[in-house]
Amino acid sequence: MTQQTSRTTSGRWLGALISLIALLALSACNLLTTRSACPTAQDLTPEMLSGQWTVQITGEMPWALTLGPHPEHAGSLRGELTQGQQRHAVVADLDDGDFTLEETHDGQRIAATWQGSLPAAGCGRQIQGQRTLAGQNSRSFLITRTP
Repeated sequence: MTQQTSRTTSGRWLGALISLIALLALSACNLLTTRSACPTAQDLTPEMLSGQWTVQITGEMPWALTLGPHPEHAGSLRGELTQGQQRHAVVADLDDGDFTLEETHDGQRIAATWQGSLPAAGCGRQIQGQRTLAGQNSRSFLITRTP
């Protein structure tokens, strides 16, 4: 093989390698854009709300909220709201960006109703609204996804 042929072959391999690296880099950028896109409230499904959340109710210490799929009602959520020794069962629904949660203290009756929405700037990681405890005035709440 001549020196000229060797350079041409090396040049082709180098060009192909550079093209491959550029293609991979563009693909990675495309993936990053897709993953970092902020979903709208209407794009979210109840399953996307499964997991750990921190709840701040005006005038109270923070609560922990755990949500998961409801085993008996497809498309709904079930979980637990906890603060220290207090534990309350909850069920929740998400319908076109409107969030509803019902809280029970005795497993029989609804003790509080939560009505909220997912703010656009929250990217599906925040829910805000009003919690109405039976017989009391409503209080604002902010639910934030736990990292």
